[in-house]
Amino acid sequence: MSVAERPFPPGEYDALVVGSGPGGLQASYFLKRLGIQHAVISADAGPGGMFRRWPFFQRLLSWTKPYAPAARNTREFERWDWNSLLAVEPELRGLQAEYMDGSSDFPSRPEMEANLAAFAERAGIAVRYGCTWESTRREEGPDGSRFVLETTDGEYRCRHLILAVGVAEPYSPATPGIELAVHYSQTRDAETYAGKRLFIVGKQNSGFELASGLLQWAARITLSSPSPAKTSIETRSLVGVRARYVQPFEDAALGGGVDILSASTDGISRVPGGLRVDLKRSDNGMPVSMEVDEVIAATGFTCPLRDLPALGVATFGQSKLPAQTAFWESATVPGIHFAGTITQGSAGLKKHGIPSYSGAVQGHRYNARILVQHLAETAFGASPNHPEIAVGDLRDYLLGEATRAPELWHQKAYLARVVTVSPDDGIRDRGIGPVSHFLDTDGPDGAALTVEADGQGSIYPVVYVRRGGRIEEHAMEAHPLNDYEGALYRRHLGAVLDLIAPGASAA
Repeated sequence: MSVAERPFPPGEYDALVVGSGPGGLQASYFLKRLGIQHAVISADAGPGGMFRRWPFFQRLLSWTKPYAPAARNTREFERWDWNSLLAVEPELRGLQAEYMDGSSDFPSRPEMEANLAAFAERAGIAVRYGCTWESTRREEGPDGSRFVLETTDGEYRCRHLILAVGVAEPYSPATPGIELAVHYSQTRDAETYAGKRLFIVGKQNSGFELASGLLQWAARITLSSPSPAKTSIETRSLVGVRARYVQPFEDAALGGGVDILSASTDGISRVPGGLRVDLKRSDNGMPVSMEVDEVIAATGFTCPLRDLPALGVATFGQSKLPAQTAFWESATVPGIHFAGTITQGSAGLKKHGIPSYSGAVQGHRYNARILVQHLAETAFGASPNHPEIAVGDLRDYLLGEATRAPELWHQKAYLARVVTVSPDDGIRDRGIGPVSHFLDTDGPDGAALTVEADGQGSIYPVVYVRRGGRIEEHAMEAHPLNDYEGALYRRHLGAVLDLIAPGASAA
């Protein structure tokens, strides 16, 4: 197909999406549904983003349960399906379950890639593949400013730029000799490590994934980072090492050819027959040296933002995440928006230190829907639909959301079901939105209901009430079966809602 025959030729569009991973596909789907003219470009050869390449050896960290207690084509099924994208059409929902072979409820990388490719095809999402974003500038005109993206196919102009480029740029620390290591992204086929002594820098997901995948091949594996690995936390954390990566811990405990060290890497150098790794122990500062055949740096990734920092986009942290508003817009350059894993740069409340799940599909798919709806209303004149709720139905409606809403369960203390109450407009359902936006902005009386976790195993609903410009927080009790529709919760929430909607407890 010639350059001219491919979709979305260079030119001007209302919005431009960069990336064809789950974030880009999800954003394009909702842009298309809302009738916003846009183009999608991607350097990749097909849909799927990072899932076309990683993870190497293990299954995903997120699960899909094909036989969950909800039909696959319903909103409720999203609670048990962390890997499918969102859609209004029933036939586009729950696609991941179609591509799983039944051997695990954690999809393999090829199964995830097939799921995303099927969504793009069935939803009719066009992408200009093989088109690489190279540089960016801003142009001012009589009718406002535009972003101009130079690509390998030519120039694209847009008022709203949506970047769904992931956190996919390999990062290596400034350790002396780090150039002698290969990054996680350059890991070879497992059999090429047969009989090797391997040293893996890093003890997060990618480090333990490599160790687990190479156990049967390598003669010895050492994992090291300055902080100790706490299995009591990491095997239960949604952002840490999942339980199926625990075999390296077991082998280390049993002397089975795996070492797990808490030490900083001071340097890597060549020695006859291999490499020497010089370490400093975290517990006593004493030096340790070891000789290995190869070193793999499982040291993470950064955001490939190209020249956007020079354009004024502020970033933070090792991953160079862009600073973002509650609606995933650059905090320093209006008009630049983000979708996909990069939306973890919008921190939210971080109650009890727990971050959002925006770094994974089950979290950022909701961010994309909210982002596009917000953009449609604020930049393209879309009229929002805010259904009215009868006062007698309000309490039970919100308790049903606390019990079953997948958005609240996947984005705990981050997204909320929001309702407003005013004499002129009555009680209105404002949809799902960021909790932080509700708390940080003025508005009519209302309530934001979310589900929260305390990090110790308790999960419970919390309702934030705005009354006369003041915010009150009301936490409810946890329930062992996560059922919040019983009499105890009806009494508690009813009393809280009576503060802004008298009569809510009377039903």
